[in-house]
Amino acid sequence: MTGMRPTAASKIVFVNRYFYPDQSATSQLLTDLASALADSGLDVHVVCSRQRYDDSSARLVSKDSVGRVAVHRVWTSRFGRARLVGRAVDYATFYMSSGLALFRLLRRGDTVIAKTDPPLISIVAMLAAKLRGAQLINWLQDIFPEVASLLGANPLPPLLDSLLRRCRDLSLRAARTNVVLGERMRERLQLIGISPEKIRIVENWAEVDPEKPKPASISTLRSRLGLGDQFVVGYSGNLGRAHECQTLLDSAEILQNDTAIVFLMIGGGVGMTQLNRAVVERGLKNFRFLPYQPRESLGDCLAAADVHWVSLLPSLEGLIVPSKFYGILAAARPVIFIGDPDGELSRVIRAAQCGSAISVGDVKGLVRALGDLKVDPRRLEREGSNGYRRYCERYSARRAIEDWKLIVRA
Repeated sequence: MTGMRPTAASKIVFVNRYFYPDQSATSQLLTDLASALADSGLDVHVVCSRQRYDDSSARLVSKDSVGRVAVHRVWTSRFGRARLVGRAVDYATFYMSSGLALFRLLRRGDTVIAKTDPPLISIVAMLAAKLRGAQLINWLQDIFPEVASLLGANPLPPLLDSLLRRCRDLSLRAARTNVVLGERMRERLQLIGISPEKIRIVENWAEVDPEKPKPASISTLRSRLGLGDQFVVGYSGNLGRAHECQTLLDSAEILQNDTAIVFLMIGGGVGMTQLNRAVVERGLKNFRFLPYQPRESLGDCLAAADVHWVSLLPSLEGLIVPSKFYGILAAARPVIFIGDPDGELSRVIRAAQCGSAISVGDVKGLVRALGDLKVDPRRLEREGSNGYRRYCERYSARRAIEDWKLIVRA
């Protein structure tokens, strides 16, 4: 399985649960990459479900194409994401259906690229690749079941959890390459015994147009909300269990009498719901909440803020890298990261001088950082420009796709 290399007649087969237009952020990355590889002349296929991320009742067609990419949508149950048991059944049926589809589709010399949705799909991909003489590449957006265990959301009994971890580790060792999102994630894989030669870092990229960062003054959303000359602290995307928002909430309460500062929260998720509820309970008037906005307006939404914040629970460092970070850099805005001072994003922020890294619970530090940025427009511009430069140098879609082409053709 590790000795074969793709030829002109070989297929590249991605496996991921979701693949459709106007999709979740990480699935959009798959669309970008699969389309770019197909446009370069490779025979690219995607095995996915017939569901949408935001609508479990959707019934997408079983055979489709997106540009030059052939799409194979398999049957799964349709319980959706609302309940843990139903989601587990959806996962199980996707494992079975996608495994059968891969077995039928793969041939000797092909490459299967397993993205980590659903968790542990690399085990299924490993078995199909081994049976069909194909090679395996794992694309790790996160590392499960460690994430679920640390969040207290792992429903597996200890013996089954241990068995699945061993199988997962076997699939990482069996792969020709494991693509991870940063140095801390590479460190995590090395700690479980994965050879450094089998690990490559390719960071995620942004979906906004990095050629035209918009100044806040011309943001349509900012104008529509009447934010004017206020200092806007923004967040755009999912706010889930992996993110820390208590530090921001406590800081906002201290700043509630400063009418020049407003916190603009765009998106959804369980964390966003909890934050909204806490804001109402505390009677805070310096927050604005909006639902997810159309994907084509992402650049304008990012431009509406003067600075953006990102957070991650320190225990999850190396297991998750918040992808929204790259869109903030592409929008030429400073970043305030709340999490591990030695985390992946903290390291980048210090090296690029594109924002501030604040420890969880350091409310005074966050208040001070926001106050400093608010009164120093030159610093705002400088840190935003530094982030944009870092994006162009390291985190553009063009750079990532070229790295992926080298990995696939190695």
